Amino acid sequence: MSDKQEDSNAPLIREFRANHGQVGGNFQGAPLLLLHTTGAKSGLERVHPMMYLDSDGRRFVFASKAGADTNPDWYHNLVANPSVRVETGDETYPATARPLEGAERDRIYSEQVSRFPGFGEYQEKTSRRIPVVELLRGA
Repeated sequence: MSDKQEDSNAPLIREFRANHGQVGGNFQGAPLLLLHTTGAKSGLERVHPMMYLDSDGRRFVFASKAGADTNPDWYHNLVANPSVRVETGDETYPATARPLEGAERDRIYSEQVSRFPGFGEYQEKTSRRIPVVELLRGA
């Protein structure tokens, strides 16, 4: 994530933390978390607000980048270093990021689209297959 992107996310991150994971605006009512990754090149911690999906006791995030043609920087970071931290409204915990493949990825992405149709629009906007990442608690 560039410094400019990090600066633009700072107000959302502050609001998230001040309100125990609840925010207004475009994300009001959406399930949000803060994903802490380690920069692949810099080695610095980066914090990324994003929507997530809980399904069957598992937690997933989506590298949609709103349908851009490239994956978000945070995705490259967690592929390089899958040890992450997850911050919710009431807790922070270590996790291991595991990108999903094949039918498993498709099933989880379809579930996200059924709950939040904008994710279907993101996939339609890009030729890349939007990655789905499972966050394995404490792993």
